[in-house]
Amino acid sequence: MLPREELLKGAENRDELARIVDLANQAIKTWEVVCTDFLAPPAIAEAHTILGRLTEIHLLAWGGYPQAERQRLAIARSEVPLDASQVPVMALDIAGNFLFDTATHRDFLGSMLGTGLVREKTGDIIVLGERGAQAIVVPELVDFLEMSLTQVRSVPVKTTRIELSELKIREPKKKELTTVEASLRLDAIASAGFGMSRSKMVELIDAGDVRVNWKEITQASSLVKSGDLIAIRGKGRLEVGEVAITKKERYRVQLTRFI
Repeated sequence: MLPREELLKGAENRDELARIVDLANQAIKTWEVVCTDFLAPPAIAEAHTILGRLTEIHLLAWGGYPQAERQRLAIARSEVPLDASQVPVMALDIAGNFLFDTATHRDFLGSMLGTGLVREKTGDIIVLGERGAQAIVVPELVDFLEMSLTQVRSVPVKTTRIELSELKIREPKKKELTTVEASLRLDAIASAGFGMSRSKMVELIDAGDVRVNWKEITQASSLVKSGDLIAIRGKGRLEVGEVAITKKERYRVQLTRFI
């Protein structure tokens, strides 16, 4: 059995990690593949950090498509093969005429939760503008949502199951840029990458809206390094690329922004 308390010591997402450790122990005991509900990126990243070094088990995250943000985590003994087909997810089409009453991600999520669904049972929601949205959910709730999800905002909707291959995924747009900074402070690099003032970036960091490698960072003076992923709620992601030192001993940093 895994040393539960030792693994959870200092965990930021302790509740989620405790459930994951319990499932990992179940997988070791039964030799079966077990799955979590949908997890947010910080919990997934921490699970990989804490459990990924263990030799007894291995993990696989899958949310219905390669770029999915919310994913379920499959856990199995290291001797048991794992692939995405063992992570049960299904997709729904939520169709309606939103031309005159535009609905946001929050509106679709709110209507789904209004049926009694809990957040952990739904993955990503892909908003399709005036046509509605598509949602990824646990398979056992598909029948229920087909019957119960009939309205979003003021718009009647028809909810039907679709194949994962029918998801209308928009590939993230990439923007490559280079900045030269006096330091690798988070506020300096992030403000350059997201094209906003340093003072505004400090406000976002102070408010807890900025994550580095999915870990919330509230110190603007924190240093970043090559390979780090900076995410700001509602504004996309920024990957720190190659870092070089100039003749004037400043840092030339390659950045890739995903919009």
